[in-house]
Amino acid sequence: DELHHFGWNACSAALCPTMPHPHIERRYLLIPGLRSSRMYVIDTRPDPRRPRLVKTIEPDEVMEKSGYSRPHPLHCGPDAIYVNAIGAPDGDGPGGIFVMDHKSFEIKGQWEKERGPQHLAYDFWWHLGHDTMITSEWGTPNMVEAGVNPEILLAGGYGHQLHIWDLKTRRHQQAIDLGKEHQMVLELRPAHDPNKAYGFVGVVTSLKDLSASVFLWYRDGDTWEARKVIEVPAEPAETDQLPPALQPFGAVPPLCTDINLSVDDRFLYMSNWGTGELRQYDVSDPFNPVLTGSVRIGGIVGRAGHPAAAGPLNGGPQMVEISRDGRRVYLTNSLYASWDAQFYPDGIRGWAVKLDAGENGGLALDPNFFVDFGEMRPHQVRLQGGDASSDSFCYPD
Repeated sequence: DELHHFGWNACSAALCPTMPHPHIERRYLLIPGLRSSRMYVIDTRPDPRRPRLVKTIEPDEVMEKSGYSRPHPLHCGPDAIYVNAIGAPDGDGPGGIFVMDHKSFEIKGQWEKERGPQHLAYDFWWHLGHDTMITSEWGTPNMVEAGVNPEILLAGGYGHQLHIWDLKTRRHQQAIDLGKEHQMVLELRPAHDPNKAYGFVGVVTSLKDLSASVFLWYRDGDTWEARKVIEVPAEPAETDQLPPALQPFGAVPPLCTDINLSVDDRFLYMSNWGTGELRQYDVSDPFNPVLTGSVRIGGIVGRAGHPAAAGPLNGGPQMVEISRDGRRVYLTNSLYASWDAQFYPDGIRGWAVKLDAGENGGLALDPNFFVDFGEMRPHQVRLQGGDASSDSFCYPD
């Protein structure tokens, strides 16, 4: 299956005026299998320490009803559960979004009415106050499942665009090309305040210099624009310290594989899985982020440790999640099995850690929180009462 992103059946979007089930509760977790296209529904009641599998949706049903395969991120919307899939049933494109019923978990069908030039898919989010959806790009299953393909990468063939959609009419409105040098435009983090029309997207790497970056998208009159607001450089390294895939470059790319935004829209977190660094930025002015914290753990070369773990650690900050009060930050260290093997060929030993965030910035590892997963590969974290990437809002208060 290779379980990656997962999410709740309901969230704060249930309070939107268009919600058909306003009394639905945050109870069920929906967990897609990124490789198998199978989906699981888990009931966390009555005891969240003993969750129960209550429904399995087989791959054939997913593909037949949605027209897509390899479901990945999902979000609870005001009218349905939305699920992004990165490809078509044959492993090519296009990828896109399908919707599910909040209560029965039946697949309703494809979301898009007119997709325009959109072909590659990865993440999606929305500005509910502006009736706008944003989608990003990775690659089709055939482009990513065997690992990073150097020929595709160096040709600029992975995703490098954002797509703007009318959320009500389900029609494509605009494509924003960040440039072919910016490869793999992944995690989307819109402002939580529904009155704000901006958000952030992480870019894994640059063909120009192996740097990682974060772009800000924002509304400018009747159109949407994007500009680079954060860039993290690659770090020089000796050839014998690097995996074969990186030895020709003589450097470790940061590899920004996740970002997250605190619920108050003040702090942005950037996971650099290659260099083993989690960065915290004050984005009170989203056009001018200010670095306010940095913690090193793991990394391709650094292998930075943890107070509660013996010896060096591999993998690096990957999925990052934030509590709703913004004070607790959780990290896991596995990206995707075939990609793990390319960048950490000695084999990743799974771990999860917690960091404490200062009220006005600053980060520190919790010395007592270290979960050793051994041979298992942890990916996304979800908090029972909700978290920074689970919820979207129709009202600012």
